[in-house]
Amino acid sequence: MRSWLGKFKVLFLLSLLALVLAGCGEENLSALIPKGYGADSSFYLIVLTTLVMTFVFLSVMIIYVIVLIRFRKKKGEEDYIPKQVEGNKTLETVWTIIPIILVMIMAVPTVIATFDLADASDADEHINIHVTGKQFWWHFDYETEEIHTSQDLYIPVDTKVYVHVKSDDVLHSFWVPSISGKIDANPENVNTMFLEAQEEGVYQGLCAELCGLSHSLMDFKVIVVSQEEYDQWVQDMKSADPDEEPLDAVAQDGKALFEENSCMNCHAIGTPSKYSEDRVPIGPDLTNFGNRTKFAGVLDPTKENLVDWLINTDKNKPGNKMGDMGLTKDEADKIAEYLMQLKHSDVTPESVGN
Repeated sequence: MRSWLGKFKVLFLLSLLALVLAGCGEENLSALIPKGYGADSSFYLIVLTTLVMTFVFLSVMIIYVIVLIRFRKKKGEEDYIPKQVEGNKTLETVWTIIPIILVMIMAVPTVIATFDLADASDADEHINIHVTGKQFWWHFDYETEEIHTSQDLYIPVDTKVYVHVKSDDVLHSFWVPSISGKIDANPENVNTMFLEAQEEGVYQGLCAELCGLSHSLMDFKVIVVSQEEYDQWVQDMKSADPDEEPLDAVAQDGKALFEENSCMNCHAIGTPSKYSEDRVPIGPDLTNFGNRTKFAGVLDPTKENLVDWLINTDKNKPGNKMGDMGLTKDEADKIAEYLMQLKHSDVTPESVGN
């Protein structure tokens, strides 16, 4: 009796823990709360296959219980052998046809959805963005707008946006769970899919392919705005002037230190000409950096965090290619002040929907 109670307690605690953890998570980071065309298709398939598998599970369990009760060993019938059904054509036909039907129920919608989401025949009529995965961040090149940015991907709501994804080093996987499915980022070829968000908001994206020490920190954001806000953002980004002097004296010193330390060798600020064909910078583009939702993928955009990042990059993101710049805390503070003032657009994640 005690053994049975002990197992029940363990089962109860595990069930309670699973229920509590099911409520954990972050906003706009769940494929089970779809807010995009592709995510809707994926969610429909998830529900469909879950229902089919539930039907199979319940059917098997019901048959199992019936057999267990009806044909259990009874006193006085130790040598009883139930009627054998081997070779019964009717039963053989039934349990062959039923699985085929169930597989077809799942396969046909899956194939239809796969071809639908892979159709890029109308890509020329929509926004096209070239996405490059690097260890451990994402670069975005807006084809027609001639805008280059990193980590924050701005797109208009209710609009098809084609992303052409590749990698500049190892294998990555581009995924925005609430908006669409995932697609591989390979160094040897370009894979194409489209995003079509149904609601404005800030959606979390991530790398879904183990790619190194900081794979779990390779996050990015998709900022979905109205068409008017998107047009304004595009205009603001095109007008970004890398030579504009900050108003703050400390930030001016930071800009000078930024240039003296050859930071522009790896990063760019509002300079499309810096990008030659098929070339992605060594480090993330810093245009509009002050409006980022996060930097280094997961760090909150505060000056204190940025100073700590500039001094201890490998501690914050192991395996990144920035390395130790040998900055003093005072130098890092000035550069951080300069970067935090790089706000080239009034369209920000905080302004979405306002």
